[in-house]
Amino acid sequence: MSTTTPTREDGTADGAAPDAPATGRASVPRPSRRRTDPVYHLFLLPALALFTLAVTLPAVLGFAYSFTNSIGFGDWDVIGLRNYIAMFRDQGILDSYLFTLGFALVTVVLVNALAFLLALGLTSRIRFTAALRTIYVIPMVISGIVIAFVFQYLFANTVPMLGEALGSEALSVSILANEDWAWVAIVIVTAWQSIPATMLIYIAGLVTIPADVYEAASIDGATGRQSLWHITLPLVSGFVVINTILGFKNYLNAYDIIVGLTDGGPGVATRSVAMSIFRGFEGGDYAYQMANAMVFFLISIALAGLQLRLTRGRTVL
Repeated sequence: MSTTTPTREDGTADGAAPDAPATGRASVPRPSRRRTDPVYHLFLLPALALFTLAVTLPAVLGFAYSFTNSIGFGDWDVIGLRNYIAMFRDQGILDSYLFTLGFALVTVVLVNALAFLLALGLTSRIRFTAALRTIYVIPMVISGIVIAFVFQYLFANTVPMLGEALGSEALSVSILANEDWAWVAIVIVTAWQSIPATMLIYIAGLVTIPADVYEAASIDGATGRQSLWHITLPLVSGFVVINTILGFKNYLNAYDIIVGLTDGGPGVATRSVAMSIFRGFEGGDYAYQMANAMVFFLISIALAGLQLRLTRGRTVL
């Protein structure tokens, strides 16, 4: 009994694959691009308008004023690059840059080292981990200016009294009155406030490491130090980068703790760039300090780009 195979209009048997196109490749339908619902743009407009009015517009106006002799109000004249030339010859401004960069570098290293060690301890199998985490994060919820005034009293009164009681001449004098060592007090107070937030980021990174990795390493005979260097550090390197960049950026803008602790003294030994800019606004050097702010902004952007470039693709510290 013969059967007839049904055919399509193109002549191919039903169920058989049609002839391939002349190019030899089957045509694949291109996915259509989804259009963004206009309502999302509507919700974006208020935030964009506020950001423009609060950040973008003042920045553009400040950049324009940096080429004038404005004192913040009244008439002004365009003077070109005179403000920028003068600030590079101003030893006070240059010293503030040296202090700010040095302070930021020392603080970011100290904070990351101590925060990482604390994070290791608080993710290990010890008792009262939850209670200790709560205690350690208390400094991050206290205002920086309040912390600065408390430590200012400790460094100026409590520590010298303790030094006299112990017969220590070095501790009997307030460190805040020493031009060579006042910056150490600022580093200590800033680190005390910054460590909790940095530690929480490291804890978030450490808890993502699977326990099986450490078990396999211990079976292979790896010591605790080897596991730390070859497993823990590479796997949390991304969190190290985040903490380094965020910390360095924040320390470059140091202001409130310095104001409450030393007010830029003794003399101008601990005056940061941010303090120089704000004090200049108060003293009528509006356009001059706007030029300083523009240079500081460009330096901050350049340092952030350099950090990202140096740390891109790295898996260890």
